[in-house]
Amino acid sequence: MSSAEVDAYLASLTHQLKPAVVRLREAIMASDEGFSEHLKWKAPSFVYDGEDRVTFALHPANRIRIILHRGVQLRDDANAFRFDDPSGLVVWAAPDRGVVTFASAKAAAEAEAALLELISRWVRT
Repeated sequence: MSSAEVDAYLASLTHQLKPAVVRLREAIMASDEGFSEHLKWKAPSFVYDGEDRVTFALHPANRIRIILHRGVQLRDDANAFRFDDPSGLVVWAAPDRGVVTFASAKAAAEAEAALLELISRWVRT
């Protein structure tokens, strides 16, 4: 379910890649009925099965970063956690926290299908 809070945030967003941010948000929300959203870290964040799992990071305003994480708290298995990324989109900030970065709307559009597949698997881990 999309959020009025996120709608209002995006309506006022000043970002060089705003159309791509809006498109990715819509695609993520449409990809699975289990998603809900809210604002976290001053950006849209997607909740799955009651936990924050995917969050935009929109600063600086010349790129889109999408953070894959496993909720608010560090889990006991964080150091042993592994996730396969055949797309090569993820740069791992920690074993259980990855970052996908797009420097252009074209790059985001070209990778959208792979990103949605990646997110679908991520939220189920």
